[in-house]
Amino acid sequence: MVQAQLANLMAQTEDVGTSIHQNADQYVSFFVGEAICAVDIMSVREIKGWSDVTRLPHQPEYVRGVLNLRGAVLPIIDLNCLLGQGLTTTTQRHVIVIVAVEDRQVGFIVDAVSDILSIAQEDIKPVPETQARKHTEMFLGFFTEAEQMVALLNLKNLLAEQPDEDLVEAALEA
Repeated sequence: MVQAQLANLMAQTEDVGTSIHQNADQYVSFFVGEAICAVDIMSVREIKGWSDVTRLPHQPEYVRGVLNLRGAVLPIIDLNCLLGQGLTTTTQRHVIVIVAVEDRQVGFIVDAVSDILSIAQEDIKPVPETQARKHTEMFLGFFTEAEQMVALLNLKNLLAEQPDEDLVEAALEA
């Protein structure tokens, strides 16, 4: 069902393809708690319904475990927890967004996939300067869609900025 939803969203995007601004990039948006986040559509490999994961010992709280996806073992990251909003109590309505981070694949637990958005680069606002520089590097910028702020995630920095980087890298290499 989730794959059908993504295919439907992509078909809708193709239908309006001729009206998309040439400098626009496409992003998959999804709900993470109360926030709306997005990633470049080219980094999304798959969206699948929730399934239980195998816990790994001695991992940070946001590393929920691993999932065997057609023979590939992927780390599953609780995006809500990684962004400092607490551990997600997963239900069957949650989904896993599989993304490519450099040469690896990682699954992010999200509440629901929202939409595929076409956003012009000039509409993306920079991340404001704060004292929590490590956390601001998790974002590429922000844009507004339907009067809601959407955080554009920086997948390259999202995991690299964590204090337990060696544990995350070990989980990613699993």
